[in-house]
Amino acid sequence: MEYFFSVNKDRHVEIKIKRSTFIAHLHYTESMQDAKQFISQISAEHKTANHNCWAYIVGEKGQTFHSSDAGEPSGTAGQPMLNALKRHNMTNVVAVVTRYFGGVKLGIRGLIEAYGQSVESAIQESTLKKLVKYKNYQITTGYDFAEILKHKVNNMNAEVLNIEYTADVTLQIRVEAYFKDELEKYLIEMEKAGRLKILGCDE
Repeated sequence: MEYFFSVNKDRHVEIKIKRSTFIAHLHYTESMQDAKQFISQISAEHKTANHNCWAYIVGEKGQTFHSSDAGEPSGTAGQPMLNALKRHNMTNVVAVVTRYFGGVKLGIRGLIEAYGQSVESAIQESTLKKLVKYKNYQITTGYDFAEILKHKVNNMNAEVLNIEYTADVTLQIRVEAYFKDELEKYLIEMEKAGRLKILGCDE
């Protein structure tokens, strides 16, 4: 199972390289429109900067991506930024790196390293958010079967989120969508056997 990651809130990191200031901004997005809006927002906030270069990746499996050198020499900014995002299996994310030129030219290799390092620094600032889809089930069962069910669920890459003890036992169960087939098959089998009742499920 290959997981993808993003940021759970905006982050920005500032670094200085040979008197130039690089400010990397990362933002969670689910669409190209939102990504472009964020790029426009940062560019407006830093309109006196020499460059506002950017890269974004969107889609459940990171299938849509684009980048721009925004005036830097071709291939020295957007692509290194995109490469940094891809190295960490990121999607639904947009990165903008603002550069205030400090008077010392970095050269092609220096620019590639600077833009890549800026995004890498923002990524490393804190733990990334794992993007996972879940399926939730509400199950009711008898007291005699509740512990057996809990144990079985925990061994199926699923978890019991909540338990209510009334006349029967009601459990809220969550499983990663990738692993749902095995759990679902078991729950249906147990329902047919009269050991539990599936009250509902949702993505």
